[in-house]
Amino acid sequence: MHEPHVIGDWQECGDEHAGLRVRVHGLEKAEPPRGRDDSAEGLTYFRFRVTVENRSAEPVGIHLEDGQLDVRTGPDGESAFLDWRNSHFIEGFDVYPLRRATAVLYAAAPESALSLVDIQVQLKADDEWTDRYLWSGDMTVPDGPQAGTATRADGVSETLAGQISTFLREQAERGQH
Repeated sequence: MHEPHVIGDWQECGDEHAGLRVRVHGLEKAEPPRGRDDSAEGLTYFRFRVTVENRSAEPVGIHLEDGQLDVRTGPDGESAFLDWRNSHFIEGFDVYPLRRATAVLYAAAPESALSLVDIQVQLKADDEWTDRYLWSGDMTVPDGPQAGTATRADGVSETLAGQISTFLREQAERGQH
């Protein structure tokens, strides 16, 4: 496994699957369309998307189902409930060149654990497994220009999103001078 990515980043799938890339994006709190599963009682539902893009010259058969995803939340990395009944997977779909396919997935976890969400994905492309890739995000940071800028008394950002925002802002400031 490689370094984790920030939710929304693209990941190239490597030499074996040249031209194929994947990303996890759209992480947000959302109620499932077909109603809550009884197993998720007392948990907060959230939704995310996994998009596969084919930038090669040939079609690629993609397969992505619940066993190829692992969703962990909180500082201890506890498993989130993946609601397969409400989720829309990619099952045996041919992604043609310059096309995309997106899975929409619903999961649930304790509200207190949503400050750290890790989503690991391993695609099956043309009946071969890709590497596993990990994305991390934080659903407790508000949207907007001040998102993720909270700091502790010692000056360190409290969240992963805050650390990333600070890093990107510093890089942009360095690029302007």
